[in-house]
Amino acid sequence: MPILKSNGIDIAYETAGDPKDVPVLLIMGLGMQLIAWPDDFVDGLVELGFYVVRFDNRDSGLSAKFGHAGTPSLPLAFLKTLVRWPLRPAYTLEDMAADSIGVMRVLGIAKAHVVGASMGGMIAQVVAAKYPDRVLSLTSIMSSSGRRGLPGPTRAARAALLCRPANPNNADSVVAHMCKVFHVIGSPAYPTPDKQLRVRVARSIARNVSNGGVARQMVAIAASGDRSALLHKIAAPTLVIHGAADPLVPLACGQDTARQVPGARLEVIEGMGHDLPSQLIERLLALIDAHAHGKMAPDSTARHFEKQ
Repeated sequence: MPILKSNGIDIAYETAGDPKDVPVLLIMGLGMQLIAWPDDFVDGLVELGFYVVRFDNRDSGLSAKFGHAGTPSLPLAFLKTLVRWPLRPAYTLEDMAADSIGVMRVLGIAKAHVVGASMGGMIAQVVAAKYPDRVLSLTSIMSSSGRRGLPGPTRAARAALLCRPANPNNADSVVAHMCKVFHVIGSPAYPTPDKQLRVRVARSIARNVSNGGVARQMVAIAASGDRSALLHKIAAPTLVIHGAADPLVPLACGQDTARQVPGARLEVIEGMGHDLPSQLIERLLALIDAHAHGKMAPDSTARHFEKQ
């Protein structure tokens, strides 16, 4: 796995396609690695004529870890957020956005279509707002503006995230636990088969595990707070994609994101949860391709896609 120096730290990355083609920068979410972008999604973008760049965010995968900053207390961070006390994160979403731009800079990419999922969508929003000259278009998937008052995870999703494996030191136990989590937050209309999910989770765990990194990334999100003012500054054509059945980042969060970004277009997928199921790859590719080629009219009125 190639490593580059971005924003002063090591970032693991991978490219696919012809470097002469139009670049697409993929930014993944909380605790997830670059391999969380499905291979058929990446291959589909290449077939559509894009040069695809994906990378491990700081504190995840094979990129630099921030263990020296310690593992934050999430209950304490949550309490501080409630009473609006300042947080002291190991880094911010702005730092992670700068990492993304650093990846582009090292690879000699002047501008790119930026696609982010979940926390990656938040980072992509910051990239589009802070570095407008580097962004051809923005696609924010299952993400949020961070505005106070938006709904949080369902009780089941929150419980799944907070529980721990029966035996954290046993690989099979960890895989079983993570599969359970993904089943809870995944797409009810497009379930991932157990065998396929187990292979995917086992591959991720074998590649890298960074529990402390997940906690530090969560605090970075909390410290970012309400990004509405930042979203108002985004000038790039923006597409917001959100699942109507997302139990982790509810649909209202995607709707609010589309309202905050001038001229954003909102696409709602019925039955989609907080994942990228194989059954929806073709639909996602079609949306991103049309968006990148300017074939979508700006409109924050939701357009719903239902399972055929």
